[in-house]
Amino acid sequence: MTTTTLDHHVRLTDGHLLVDGRPRVLLCASLFYFRLPRSQWRARLEQVRASGYTSVDVYLPWNFHETEPGTWDFTGERDVAAFLDLAAEVGLLVVARPGPYICSEWDGGALPAWLTLTDGLRVRQHEPRFLEQVRRWFDQVGPLLAARQLGDPLGTGAGGTVALVQVENELDFFDCEDRTAYVGALRDMLVAHGISVPVVACSGQGDLQGATGDVDGVVPACNFYPDDSSPAVESEVLRYTRELASRGLPLLVTETNRRHVTLRRLLVSGARLLAPYLQASGYNFGATPSVGNWGDPGSLMAHDYDFAGYVSPEGTERPEFLEAQLLARVVETLGPRLAAATPADGPATEVEHTGFTTADHLAALDLDGGGRLLGLPNLSGAAGTAVLRAPDGPVDVEVGADRCALVLVDLPLAAWGRRATLALATADLVDVRETVGGLLLELVSDTPTTVVLTGCGEGAAVDGRPTGDLVRLHLGPDAPSAVVTTADGRVVVSVVPVSEATRHSAAVDTRAQATETGTGDGADASTLDVRTVRSTTAHLWAGAPVTTHDDGAPPLEALGVYRGRGRFRTTVDAETAQALLLVGASDIVDLRLDGTPLPTVARFGAAHLVDLAHLSGTVDLTADVEIWGHSNFDDSRLPALRLGSLRGVGEVFAVTAADDVTAGWVVTDGDRARATGEGAGEISAPHGPTWPGHGPGPLRTLGGWSSTRLGAPVTYTRSVVQAAGARTALRLDGMVRPVEVSVDGHPHTLVHPADPWLVLPTATDAGDAPAPRTLSLTWPHDPDAGGLRAQVLTLSPLTCWDARPLPERQLDAQSVQHRDGDTVDLPVDLTAGEDLWLDVDVPASPTGRRIRLSGRQVRATAWLDGRSLGRVWLGDDARPVVTGGDPEALWTPETATDGVLTLLVHGTAGGPPPRLDGVALSAP
Repeated sequence: MTTTTLDHHVRLTDGHLLVDGRPRVLLCASLFYFRLPRSQWRARLEQVRASGYTSVDVYLPWNFHETEPGTWDFTGERDVAAFLDLAAEVGLLVVARPGPYICSEWDGGALPAWLTLTDGLRVRQHEPRFLEQVRRWFDQVGPLLAARQLGDPLGTGAGGTVALVQVENELDFFDCEDRTAYVGALRDMLVAHGISVPVVACSGQGDLQGATGDVDGVVPACNFYPDDSSPAVESEVLRYTRELASRGLPLLVTETNRRHVTLRRLLVSGARLLAPYLQASGYNFGATPSVGNWGDPGSLMAHDYDFAGYVSPEGTERPEFLEAQLLARVVETLGPRLAAATPADGPATEVEHTGFTTADHLAALDLDGGGRLLGLPNLSGAAGTAVLRAPDGPVDVEVGADRCALVLVDLPLAAWGRRATLALATADLVDVRETVGGLLLELVSDTPTTVVLTGCGEGAAVDGRPTGDLVRLHLGPDAPSAVVTTADGRVVVSVVPVSEATRHSAAVDTRAQATETGTGDGADASTLDVRTVRSTTAHLWAGAPVTTHDDGAPPLEALGVYRGRGRFRTTVDAETAQALLLVGASDIVDLRLDGTPLPTVARFGAAHLVDLAHLSGTVDLTADVEIWGHSNFDDSRLPALRLGSLRGVGEVFAVTAADDVTAGWVVTDGDRARATGEGAGEISAPHGPTWPGHGPGPLRTLGGWSSTRLGAPVTYTRSVVQAAGARTALRLDGMVRPVEVSVDGHPHTLVHPADPWLVLPTATDAGDAPAPRTLSLTWPHDPDAGGLRAQVLTLSPLTCWDARPLPERQLDAQSVQHRDGDTVDLPVDLTAGEDLWLDVDVPASPTGRRIRLSGRQVRATAWLDGRSLGRVWLGDDARPVVTGGDPEALWTPETATDGVLTLLVHGTAGGPPPRLDGVALSAP
């Protein structure tokens, strides 16, 4: 493959990334306009440029721009064209990522929530209904991107800096049935709109074909998220560098970790695009975070979207910002020599010994024109010394803990007008230029540095002292520079400390460094504690329209609620029902029985049992459901983690009977049962040895079979009776691994320990008589796992519901309504189930403010002058894991005038009395 595009401004050819004909290594930071106030776009872009990075990657979320079916918005903070134009003004190239699916811990992965209301529509498939919806999106965004491609290939007279366009996102994680047709259709849509820069598709777990379908004209890229301390990073990355080089392509790393110790390792392993994900952080305003599988297994994504990148969500800078500048200067100094380099074959022979834990393969690049760049990572927690070979003997190289030295070997200086060779430099080479005093070689290091020059000429001298043809320099704080007089001119070698070679461009983050899991101590300086608030009882549902449904509670999306809330009401006869079973309820469900609040249900759609034994007569059931977000990833372990899953109260059943069916299961060989469909009854002897033996199958309790055949599949089968006109559910307690459940010989359903329930399909031929159902359960034999306890529950579906929708836009409108609240002191006590509006006057702030609430058994949504900031959930055992950033922090953008911070606070049941203890505002 010699080229991947008709566009001459960006070419991927012969293993190189060429921009305007010049080989480039691009350092690229994620910067997401939809997570930042528009007023800060330019400053954040300039900040990235000040870090030395030369490009940004930008997702374009479909559902951020199509807010309702057919309603498009590209204005204000949704004006992505303006953002791209600013990137061009600042001088940053752009990797544009329009999806249609983006992941990004964003609501639904950017797929609109209403898509799967269409019968037969299957997201991320080569399926006509889905592709037609995607076409509408690409019709909006395709021309916008095409007009802003680098070099103005459309001849519009405008152009921009879009250098690459990514379709889809980590498709190799997803069960796409026809990857080639699907990715090909996306490519064709983009090309039809004039996209001529390279189109790429990134793999999430290294399956290049799975990500691209091997579609011609779609370049495979790689997302790498290794453990930063793994010794295998170089070995893994080099495999992909060489595979792509065999296709004539460069390694484009479209996502990876943010720490520059790892980025250096990727660089010497051959990456031409280095794009650490979320290097510049942001906020998920409104109801835009997703739910995901970073918990147990489900999680709520935080509004504070922060993976410890070099810029915090508020725009303050962290130590990695300075590390970025160092790496960027190395990349710029070596320029095309580095960008056209090839991975060295074999082990790094320059290294004699390392006195610290390092990579299992020390990667090096053979630079174009001669020389080598060696990566020397110290993966231990303490500084250590490596011994390198030099022409005049061994050299000790000190490498700091958790650092990666970039060592230059045998770099000819001919390109800079000197016949000498930089035989060894143990510090970062950040500048080479001719000065009045000679050719300056500027290096950066906080540790002692050794530089060896050869070919200096027999009359060479250092600071006037003769040395001969080979010069060895030992530089450090006491001797930071030396002047080498060579046969063809002076060479000035200077080492400066990191503090002199780098500088911050904005305020420094003084809070505890965020972690990869998004936890922090929240200790902000200059905190303003709010003392009083204006309190008003909230009547959220007073104006919401009521619709009646006789075939079950509809999903919120069917009511036009794509972000927001809904209230569902019905009744249940507690004389005949001993419990309620909720199946598929999500995201946040607050139940009331006859007005009494119950603990919040937030189980990502897992079946949930509600006891009714203490009630009698007709009971009013109310379910208030809030959408936290739609899943950004497809995970089959829980219903609400499926991509495209809908939100609401789900299916609700009255449980009228529960029978223990732990005993009486017939045991058969699991492989045989799968192959033959055999279950209960007489079992004929198959060919060869049998397990268990042939004849009448042994009866055991569920999981009670004993054998030495560890890991062999065992099938347990028995019959149960389904009551006439009823539904049936199987409940399994004690699960530690997934179990295959087959009903009446049909293909199995996999039941996971996170949701150990299965509602059996309706019997098709039972009529008015009780229906026998045959259950077969199969899992690998493991005596340590213990047995299972099984129940069969008889169910009666609750079908008649009243529903009240409350979309996010209506909540936003309520937040700015005039309220004559009572002024009260904090803390504020609530009763379980109570909703209060709390208003706080806040002064103008040029930098915005970080908001931190404290309390127990409360959920709160915040607005600033009607702009939804996000939600926090405090001190409640029912709250799932919240990840992706600080779970209890929100942020107000800068305001030129005084404003009103509005909190909608809800008291939750199930713990101590709800209370909001405090509201703290602090500068970033």
